[in-house]
Amino acid sequence: MKVADELRIRALPGLGEVRPGDDLAAVILQALAAARWTVLPGTIFVVAQKIVSKAEGRIIALDSVEPSPLARRWAEASGKDPRLVELVLQQSRRIVRMTAGVLIAETHHGFVCANAGVDSSNAPPGCAILLPADPDASAERLRQRLHAGLGVPVGVIISDSFGRPWREGQVNVALGVAGVAPLRDYRGLQDPFGRRLQASLIATADELAAAAELVMGKIEGRPVAVIEGLEPGEEGTARQLLRKPEQDLFR
Repeated sequence: MKVADELRIRALPGLGEVRPGDDLAAVILQALAAARWTVLPGTIFVVAQKIVSKAEGRIIALDSVEPSPLARRWAEASGKDPRLVELVLQQSRRIVRMTAGVLIAETHHGFVCANAGVDSSNAPPGCAILLPADPDASAERLRQRLHAGLGVPVGVIISDSFGRPWREGQVNVALGVAGVAPLRDYRGLQDPFGRRLQASLIATADELAAAAELVMGKIEGRPVAVIEGLEPGEEGTARQLLRKPEQDLFR
């Protein structure tokens, strides 16, 4: 993937509320047609995880959740809803840390994040929303449908907000990737002074997800951004962004 000379990032208007069972690709195509946007080859769509999860029916009614004894104990200690804690436990491969009311978990996908991605914001009353079961597969299905509908190759990134160790605030990262190179590898190349780079592996998909959030926002109702000007590079998946346990210095 080459470094871009210029990028254009726009929030797609007119999407409306996405509900379980909606054809998300059709919703996006309709919004593009209504906005009269021309989509160029190589355009990258950044799509908020929340609407992907909604379309895929990843909405859980809290009244349907029976908290385990462990969930009840942790909920009492942290002041949380025991049903939400139970959902976090169900969505977790392991619990990394629970302190000061904060629950950090590793999901079954391998993401390390707060509450295993379980979220009640922008959810129907009395409900919580889970991450897509397979975000890379969700991104690929959406990419194929958009490609077919638009007649040009496109990329798709499914994004969500994650906190970061040692840094305040959250940034959007890529949970699912299709038709885009998730990483740009400089290792083995020489800098202008002739030094060979050894550790420069840039998370391009995360950078694009973070940049797209600047026009998407959190409460503005703009869950899709369109990025133009970047060559997608070799295709990959978001799984490539997960550090292998044997290389993780903090486990």
